[in-house]
Amino acid sequence: MAVRRVKNKMIKIGIIGVGTVGTSVANILKENADVISARAGVDIVVKSGVVRNLSKERGLDIILTDNVDDILNDDEIDVVVELMGGVEEPYEVVKRALKSGKAVVTANKALLAYHRYELQEIAQDIAFEFEASVAGGIPIITALRDGLSANHIESIMGIMNGTCNYMMTEMTNNGVSYDAILQEAQDLGYAEADPTFDVGGYDAAHKLLILASIAYGIDAKPEDILIEGIDNVNSEDIAFAKEFGYAIKLLAIAKKDKNEVELRVHAALIKKDEMIAKIDGVMNGVSVVGDKVGETLYYGPGAGGDATASAVVANIIDIARSGKSTPMLGFNRPMEGDTLTLKSSDAIESKYYLRINVSDKAGVLAQLSKIFEEYNISIETMLQRSSENESANLLISTHLAVEKNVKNLINDIEELTFVNGRPAMIRII
Repeated sequence: MAVRRVKNKMIKIGIIGVGTVGTSVANILKENADVISARAGVDIVVKSGVVRNLSKERGLDIILTDNVDDILNDDEIDVVVELMGGVEEPYEVVKRALKSGKAVVTANKALLAYHRYELQEIAQDIAFEFEASVAGGIPIITALRDGLSANHIESIMGIMNGTCNYMMTEMTNNGVSYDAILQEAQDLGYAEADPTFDVGGYDAAHKLLILASIAYGIDAKPEDILIEGIDNVNSEDIAFAKEFGYAIKLLAIAKKDKNEVELRVHAALIKKDEMIAKIDGVMNGVSVVGDKVGETLYYGPGAGGDATASAVVANIIDIARSGKSTPMLGFNRPMEGDTLTLKSSDAIESKYYLRINVSDKAGVLAQLSKIFEEYNISIETMLQRSSENESANLLISTHLAVEKNVKNLINDIEELTFVNGRPAMIRII
């Protein structure tokens, strides 16, 4: 059964994973109890929390345990807040919570990237909310699921990873090298010791999949979509971008094209006058285009304990008010008549930027031009920059081309004797 609003009833919370965000959730519910109870119509308190290390001091006056059963089997717990991280273990925990009739709030994007449809089926009319799983404190899920529900969503484009955005901002504005800014991001706590999840684009991809399900009803997994990071971007690329009026951002993109939906995450050159291009530092921003409302932009902190916890608490308040959620992903019937399919990444059309390091000798441009012609790829602009060891970097932008052709072009170019290493490629929005 779902959590139901009862007059004068106290809603009791169990937090599974009392780390940075879990601690912030408990503190917000205590420190802002007056305004929260006024908005929820009931008092909301944290009864207990699950931690891995009971000996660590957290400064909270709640019951702490290292056994999830102490929360899942507690009939007094109305709402389970899942903040464990990971995929399969939290999936089992959340399933058990829902099957016992407890409402669930999660910030776990990886869990939802893989199991959102299974959990929607299990939840039925039991409240299951997940605003904090995408873009931290920005209410993008509420906006997309509720505020824009009258619209066909034409596209979603977002900066959804603050670590990458901070790094690209510093590389662009202050000329910091990739290696140096990655180390700084790790020192500041923006990037993990193993930064692959962030800089490789996987974090943003998980978030994109959640939004795409709400917008299009697309059931895709991370392995099904194009995912690239920012680890191939260097100072030459940034200089080219500046010269031609672009900024480079890690973008998560969903776009409807007739009966197909593109889903992709990658570094991209985007015109500096676009709103999304002006979002710098650790901030996140998501642009959503609806067929009736046009473009709307959502901006704010995408991570951090208090920002993420703010979204978690907002979901708890919604549950306390109504006792149940709208359909988890925002629809009761198949979206778009169940006709939308995932577009193959090889069929994506875009403009492209290529950086090709070549030996500085005669005949290079003629041979390269021939290969471009073979794949029906038209060059829009080209710059040549001297490099080390008697070589040069050719910086090329193309007109609209097909992804598969560009990949084949790069493979062929890499095999040329005068080409040094694999060409770098960044898509142009």
